[in-house]
Amino acid sequence: METISVGLAAGLIALGVLTMVFAGIRSLVLGKQDYKKIGMMAVPFVVFGISYGVTGEVAKAGVLTATIMMAFMILTIALTGLRGTFKF
Repeated sequence: METISVGLAAGLIALGVLTMVFAGIRSLVLGKQDYKKIGMMAVPFVVFGISYGVTGEVAKAGVLTATIMMAFMILTIALTGLRGTFKF
């Protein structure tokens, strides 16, 4: 029974992701989305792909991706704070 439940949950998750990808492509084709926004959403996937290519393991690539994205977030927050402080 657990196997069936896990399989159904995974199927629903996959169906949801597939629907979101289809809706995103449709919005892009119809001109409702900006290419910059789509590009920003692709950054974590690109970072994951690069880190997977470097490490060769999914788990290590996931941890490395999370670490890089958190470091990028901290750097962005710091730069935004400096810009507000010094009125750049």
